[in-house]
Amino acid sequence: MVKKHGKKQRARQKSRRTGAAHASAAAGTTHTHTPLPDMDVLPLVPHGAGRVLDLDLAARLVAACRAGCGPCQKSLAKRARQDRPTLAALAGVVFGLVPTVGMFASATTREWAPLARDAKARNSGIEALAAVEAMTDEQVSELLEDALDHWAAGGVPEEQIADMVKFVGSPDLPPRQRPADPMDAFRKAGIDVFTLDDLDVDLDGIDTYHLAENYGVFIGQTATPEGRPLPMLTLYPETEGAGIEDLERRTDWEHWGLHGMPDMDPHWRLRANIADRSLEGLVRVGPDGEDDIELWRAAQKVSLPAEWWSLLDQAQHVLVAGPVKEADNRALQAAGDAGELLAVVARVSFH
Repeated sequence: MVKKHGKKQRARQKSRRTGAAHASAAAGTTHTHTPLPDMDVLPLVPHGAGRVLDLDLAARLVAACRAGCGPCQKSLAKRARQDRPTLAALAGVVFGLVPTVGMFASATTREWAPLARDAKARNSGIEALAAVEAMTDEQVSELLEDALDHWAAGGVPEEQIADMVKFVGSPDLPPRQRPADPMDAFRKAGIDVFTLDDLDVDLDGIDTYHLAENYGVFIGQTATPEGRPLPMLTLYPETEGAGIEDLERRTDWEHWGLHGMPDMDPHWRLRANIADRSLEGLVRVGPDGEDDIELWRAAQKVSLPAEWWSLLDQAQHVLVAGPVKEADNRALQAAGDAGELLAVVARVSFH
């Protein structure tokens, strides 16, 4: 009995891992459908709203549909219905481009298609994905089936997808401008202005963190243009003078519109504590090896979710963006749409 139970358990695990039907997994006859279609386009369209997508699942599901393999379609579709961002991207590539959904499309697809086209037009898939996440299992099954009908027939022509990717690429962003020093106005008026540097004050042993503007942070996740997941840290102001002008004055970060990747600067470090799985601060290390800019310091130790920490450990880098008005992903989207985000890819320093 124990031996049979172990065999069944291994078959179930193999079925979940491979997407094969349970019977074929138990018999050791799992198979794949080749060639697998290239799904690198999925993270580049807005309908997944920047979430991590399962490109392997999408490719194997489409390949199974093109091969007409019912058992694989059934098991892989079940997984796809649970992965709403991947499903939204699969459907968005189709219904974000076609002018009509066709006379045989379900009511669910007819209602969602305008959101898909709007996501393409506005270069933002938040509403389209939210609608998919709010669907019942029956509705999401209808949307997936309608989308797979297009993919099984060859999908959207590659030249149309290429045009879509060009369209949803990084929008034109305002040139980076370093604000003028506010003390210049006093100097022009003939008023002597002295800074700590002018006074040659010995700052050894003095904590200067609160002498500059400070930020709070919240964690998130994005994806590289190749579809690899990447941890993300977003800044929001915690002091009155914190904001985009302060960041432009203190950093060399570039404008970022939520698509593509900003430059990597190894001088910027996100410090992380391995023992309690927490973040400690975001700093820029100067040529002398000392911290010369400190934008954020943790007020207390807070252990991070295991999944996010594992991603941080794997990537060893983090995309840092800001500022946003408040700690909310909707504020992040609004700042990106307005061209009011600066960003950099920083190294993670574990200790």
